[in-house]
Amino acid sequence: MDLRRLRLRGLLRGPRRLLAAGAVVVVLVCAGTWTAMTAVASGGPAPVHRFDRVMNMGDGVRLDTSYFTSAVPGRRPAVLLAHGFGGSKDDVRQQAQDLARDGYAVLTWSARGFGRSTGKIGLNDPGAEVADVSRLIDWLAGRPEVELDRPGDPRVGVAGASYGGAISLLAAGYDRRVDAIAPAITYWNLADALFPNGVFKKLWAGVFINSGGGCARFEPELCRMYERVAESGKPDAEARKLLEERSPAAVAGRIKVPALLVQGQSDSLFPLGQADAAQKAIRANGAPVDVDWIPGGHDGGDPETGRIQTRVKTWFDRYLKGTKGVDTGPAFRVTRTGGVDSTDGRALLRGASAAAYPGLQSAPRPVPLKGGEQRLENPAGASPPAVSSLPGLGGAGGLGQLSSLGIGVSLDFPGQYARFDSAPVAGDLRITGSPTVTVHVTSTSDDAVLFGKVYDVGPGGTRPVLPSQLVVPVRVEGARAGRDVTLTLPAVDHEVQKGHRLRLVLASTDLGYASPTAPATYTVSVKGDLRVPTAPGVTTAAAPLPTWVWWLPLVGAAVALALLLTARRRTATPAPDPRLAEVPLRITGLSKRYAKSADRYAVRDLSFRVEKGQVVGLLGPNGAGKTTTLRMLMGLIGPDGGEIRVFGHTIRPGAPVLSRVGAFVEGAGFLPHLSGRENLELYWRATGRPAEDAHLDEALEIAGLGDALARAVRTYSQGMRQRLAIAQAMLGLPDLLILDEPTNGLDPPQIREMREVVIRYAAAGRTVIVSSHLLAEVEQSCTHLVVMDRGRLVQAGPVAEIVGSGDTLLVGTATPVQEPVVEKVATLPGVASAVRTEDGLLVRLEPGGTAQRLVVELVRLEVPVASVGPHRRLEDAFLTLIGGSA
Repeated sequence: MDLRRLRLRGLLRGPRRLLAAGAVVVVLVCAGTWTAMTAVASGGPAPVHRFDRVMNMGDGVRLDTSYFTSAVPGRRPAVLLAHGFGGSKDDVRQQAQDLARDGYAVLTWSARGFGRSTGKIGLNDPGAEVADVSRLIDWLAGRPEVELDRPGDPRVGVAGASYGGAISLLAAGYDRRVDAIAPAITYWNLADALFPNGVFKKLWAGVFINSGGGCARFEPELCRMYERVAESGKPDAEARKLLEERSPAAVAGRIKVPALLVQGQSDSLFPLGQADAAQKAIRANGAPVDVDWIPGGHDGGDPETGRIQTRVKTWFDRYLKGTKGVDTGPAFRVTRTGGVDSTDGRALLRGASAAAYPGLQSAPRPVPLKGGEQRLENPAGASPPAVSSLPGLGGAGGLGQLSSLGIGVSLDFPGQYARFDSAPVAGDLRITGSPTVTVHVTSTSDDAVLFGKVYDVGPGGTRPVLPSQLVVPVRVEGARAGRDVTLTLPAVDHEVQKGHRLRLVLASTDLGYASPTAPATYTVSVKGDLRVPTAPGVTTAAAPLPTWVWWLPLVGAAVALALLLTARRRTATPAPDPRLAEVPLRITGLSKRYAKSADRYAVRDLSFRVEKGQVVGLLGPNGAGKTTTLRMLMGLIGPDGGEIRVFGHTIRPGAPVLSRVGAFVEGAGFLPHLSGRENLELYWRATGRPAEDAHLDEALEIAGLGDALARAVRTYSQGMRQRLAIAQAMLGLPDLLILDEPTNGLDPPQIREMREVVIRYAAAGRTVIVSSHLLAEVEQSCTHLVVMDRGRLVQAGPVAEIVGSGDTLLVGTATPVQEPVVEKVATLPGVASAVRTEDGLLVRLEPGGTAQRLVVELVRLEVPVASVGPHRRLEDAFLTLIGGSA
């Protein structure tokens, strides 16, 4: 620890001191091999070669690196390309190859603790990861292909996203040899990002630890800090100091190189406020700074990869190659969503720009809010929490992009928030930046934690939309005496249409953050107007239309003509199959690989069919693929092969036919202080569907809760809670009901009641699929079975058919069989054993024994045989089918 602090102090006093020392400590551990990555066609650019090396950083840490360059003679600028958190150098290989073809020498590496590199993760520790970058620059300075500004000083830029974006900024602050940077979706102050306004961003912090491989993979002081803050739920001064030391803000005065800052709109981890602080600091140092605000981010959305990588290249062309005429783009650009492409469901994007960066509060417009003093509760345990963003839920869409399309996915619980509404806006209003508002807060506790957000509410109070799914937390200390607090709300770019209202919501909880666990009552009121930034200097006219706008209509016309002539038509999803319109479910060739595996399957080549009125039991040992199959059926994940059709329609996320599917997943949550009926009504309102479509009374009658519906849920037994959850899944009377372990935690009488609920629901011709480990219960409640093992179908069919294929027979007799006769039956050829029952005999046959031969022998012994049939429990059949897998 003391050595690290000594090293850090040396870095702070003089970054140049690392340069000479770095050249000594970098040792090539393996010689590496040149490999031609791509052989291009004759007349094209020279092929790109990759040179892999493991470099020793001098403190026992070895970094896995790759060096990309083309065979074109002469020196060229270099680019260090860094990867994001949890990734490796392989993530940026394609971009490295592209830059090498464009005339750069590119060095990529896996940061400490990632990929094949060794060492502990230091979250860009100046004495570790940042020092590593300086040593990599030392190595570049010795390459004959790299252009030098002076001996030991290569012409070099640094680029990267997220974790790699921060190292770009830090490298420019700690090593004066860096000439240009292009950081993307990253932080300026990591303490502000993870502890905004004194509130712990617990889910994102947990994502960091998990994607890093666990706390033990981090530097010990970081691990101790995380465990301390996660346990207390409140960041302390030492924790802030530790993260601030690893932040570009710590060296703000030293970053004096051209910087292209790319930040995401769909980003609850590092919102625009981080880039805003970076822009102000670097601009104050006299360096050129452009800001590009893309629709994607850590919460998903479109990262505009191609456009951004092209802009990074032109940025380096201007500031590394010195190409004067290159267009580096506007000082500020924001990508706006303009509807949906009907062919593939993707958001249509268009750019708006300004000649100067507008900041977060450009041309604020006052918006009066209505609503007097209001009280809200912070529930015990801060549960249930409100939902805004879902950290770590990335992908091509993302919740933030959904909100830009007018789809609301947030949730606030009654009694746990206050709201203040504006009048309907008289004309379209474009918000670009961070709204601000001053509120007065008092609390029955010493501290209060509130979460502020601004909704766009349609006419008639239609479902509110939370732009970019962003919320700002604030810790109000000394709230018992009352405090005025000015909230700077998250920066958004959002158009509020004429007739819509703005709604300020102050909530006591949020899923992504740590709130006080002790119950408290907050009283809040607004003081003054909501001030909304309009940034009038940001206009679409300033950004030229891309060339495809002009040639696309011509191409579209040609394609349309070709389709017309060939009578072909392409659709985004397969057309409904009218032959299956009355078939609740057909699964054909369904497959799903495990993540990051090309040949390991969770589900493989699964096919079966479910008809109306059936109650189907989905059985299999742990790891059989049942849960994965249900998740694909509910549209939560997509298959890698095959298809699922529900009433003839292909299942995909958001498919309209999913409105005919209800699902119960173990662990449904209800507000304990509300009645059962109120909980169900609240849930249905959250779906945005008309109240009359809920069929609430019919679902409740099937669930059989009776008078308990009027009582608070906290008074319910476990069985009643389970039935309420089933009733919730039944709302809307879906034609296909999926129940995952519906009897977990229930006692035998409650299990019997649950069985009756399922049977009643299917009696009206609806279909139920039940996944359960209680085989005896499945045998009594299900009409059909689907048995899976190791991702594959083992057997499917009626319960009686599957159970009745065993080697045990039940022989019904007209009169009781005496014990001496039973003993004679047990000694018959082909009989393994015989046991007297109330109704006759239970006979187990030996291999080769047959029912026909047994009947002949029983008649010979004058046993009064009335019936003979198979007798086997589902458990016996299940174990026989799956062998030893269970």
